Amino acid sequence: MLLYPVTLTPDSNGTFLVSFPDFPEANSVGDDKEDALTQAVDALETTLSIYFDERRPVPLPSAADAGDAVVALPALETAKVLVWNEMFAQKLRKADLARMLDVHTPQIDRLFDLGHSSKIEFVEQAAKALGKSLNISLA
Repeated sequence: MLLYPVTLTPDSNGTFLVSFPDFPEANSVGDDKEDALTQAVDALETTLSIYFDERRPVPLPSAADAGDAVVALPALETAKVLVWNEMFAQKLRKADLARMLDVHTPQIDRLFDLGHSSKIEFVEQAAKALGKSLNISLA
């Protein structure tokens, strides 16, 4: 999983403002720290979707200092981000990946839709087509 550091700032209303050092455009608010971290995941996924829509590489998490709050991107979304970044690094387009996988482009659109529950096997196929392997571990 990708663990992104977040900054939680209490405001005068007793709520917590959420910001991300890695994504200045991602912000959220929560009623308390727990709610702020829950809202942070949604803000992160929304921001990542914007990066996909704008065809930009997704920054990997910066190192969190001891005691800093972090937001864990779920495993499937992490895999999608890593495949996206590899596709971008190889200067490939979605249409190129579709041809490599012998699928229609809408299937690739769904692959990079963070709200779509893609099958992990398809993400693994995409990684393999890019010359990479998807590794999963239990920590």
